[in-house]
Amino acid sequence: MSPETVAAVAEQGHEAAKSAASHGHPEIPNIITLLNSVAGENPLVHFLHHWENQFFMLLIICFLTWVVRRAYRERSIIPTPLQNVIEMFIEAFESLVVGMLGEKEGRRYLPFVGTLFIYIFFMNLWGLIPPMKSPTADIKTTGALAICVFLYVQYSAITRLGILGFLDHLMGSPRDVIGWCLVPLFLPLHIMEELIKPVSLSCRLFGNILGEDILLGVALLLGIGMLSFMHSPIGIPLHAPFMFLAMLTSTIQALVFSLLSTVYISMILPHEEGHH
Repeated sequence: MSPETVAAVAEQGHEAAKSAASHGHPEIPNIITLLNSVAGENPLVHFLHHWENQFFMLLIICFLTWVVRRAYRERSIIPTPLQNVIEMFIEAFESLVVGMLGEKEGRRYLPFVGTLFIYIFFMNLWGLIPPMKSPTADIKTTGALAICVFLYVQYSAITRLGILGFLDHLMGSPRDVIGWCLVPLFLPLHIMEELIKPVSLSCRLFGNILGEDILLGVALLLGIGMLSFMHSPIGIPLHAPFMFLAMLTSTIQALVFSLLSTVYISMILPHEEGHH
């Protein structure tokens, strides 16, 4: 590519970042945003720009599917490096979930919780790969994930406790006169608690990943502004040190989301089977 072309593409990136800042929060422009600023009224690019979060989510699913299929095909008694990494993760995460739910219940719910962690972890980190985007920086994505957890927990509660057992759980398991007198208080509180759980899950993840994007976007714009008087096609990478902080925060938030989901599952298990 010629220097003029590089400068033109960089200028489009600068304009896309400034446009994002003017319409909402500053962010590092992704490939679809850049294409949309260059292509203008192209129908395909406009469609992708409208559904860009779903596009990156599908891209992550395809990537994870490819990794898992490759690891499955290349499995052997003497494990490959990829097989080693996957087995180490499964063993570590299994011990974590089993420690919270017990041996039997931990193995039962490990596939759901483990898949949830891996998917959120890669969605969080995806925006740190130029020129990608973190889908979890959108409240609709985190809201959908939280609704999936909510529905799974309610389904597990009904299948494990039964309708009457789940209703008894919501009423606070009254066993005496005082317990039944407190049902009008406990029942609405427990219903509100169940409805608040997905809201807190989605807002916590969304807020932290959005905060990372804003921090990186502000640092990027500041770096661009510091060399604007030179009309340079690039800026000072002031956002680079914050990438390591974003990696740490992304990992922690994926772990918090999955562990809270495990806690919500443990709360609806029969008392004789689950840990208190």
